Amino acid sequence: MNSKKYSKVAVVGTFDKFHDGHKKLLSTAFQIGNRVEIGVTSDAFGGLKGDIDSCEERMKELKCFFSDKSDFTIVPLEDPYGTTIYDGDFEAIVVSEETEPTAMEINNIRISKGMKPLDIVVVSFVLAYDGNPISSTRIRRGEINQNGNIII
Repeated sequence: MNSKKYSKVAVVGTFDKFHDGHKKLLSTAFQIGNRVEIGVTSDAFGGLKGDIDSCEERMKELKCFFSDKSDFTIVPLEDPYGTTIYDGDFEAIVVSEETEPTAMEINNIRISKGMKPLDIVVVSFVLAYDGNPISSTRIRRGEINQNGNIII
């Protein structure tokens, strides 16, 4: 008997400076979905956030982290929606508090196309030791490391 709730789940992000918040987001997707599609912002799209590692490097790091799993695909994203607005097999999307509005936009697009809206699973931020969320931006600035430890 299958204990997972969804047959296909989407999770998207830049996944730069892969950190504990990313791990929580992705682990949640694997806990609830039989198949997980991980959308990673392309160099052009993700580059809007500033100086980030290449899409190829970020995708490679994700593959290494999930080397023990086979039930996922990693695809580059050229926009905030990816295949979720075309693929009717998706049943849920896992997002952070920060990206929940994008999931709502995806559902509006899906509904306008006559598709079933996705269940939105919101994962709370992982906090660094200073009580603020762990983020790639903070890691790039040298404030914290990937585990949320303060860098002095």
